[in-house]
Amino acid sequence: MNKKDIAASFLRLASSGEVRKAYEKYIHPRFRHHNAYFKGDRESLLRGMEENAREFPNKMYETLRALEDGDLVAVHGKVKLSPNSRWSVIHIFRFEGDKIIEAWEASQEALKDSPNTNGVF
Repeated sequence: MNKKDIAASFLRLASSGEVRKAYEKYIHPRFRHHNAYFKGDRESLLRGMEENAREFPNKMYETLRALEDGDLVAVHGKVKLSPNSRWSVIHIFRFEGDKIIEAWEASQEALKDSPNTNGVF
C-alpha cells in the first residue's frame, strides 16, 4: 500500500467511526498535529475525533484526490456531516515509514448560495 492509499484508508476508517482502529493501524506513536482546536498530541486529537464520530454517527467521507511527494501526502476530500452540511477538507500528512507522524488540516463548508459555479469540490 502506498502512502496515498494509507492516508485515504485512515480518513475513511476514522470518518466511519472506527477512530481507535484507524489510529492503531495508521498513526505513529509520536504523532503530532496542527489542529487549532486541540492540544497537539496524539491522544487529544483521537478523543476529539471520537467525539465528532458520536456527534455525527452518519458522517460520510469521500476522497476526491490525493498527491504524494516523498514523505508528504495531501488529500482533498468531501465530508457530509448531515444532509445540509457538506465540507471540503484538505489534509496534509507527513509520514515516517508507513505511519502518519504529523498532520495539518484545512476545511471550508460548501455554501449553498455560492456565486462560484465551480463549487469547492
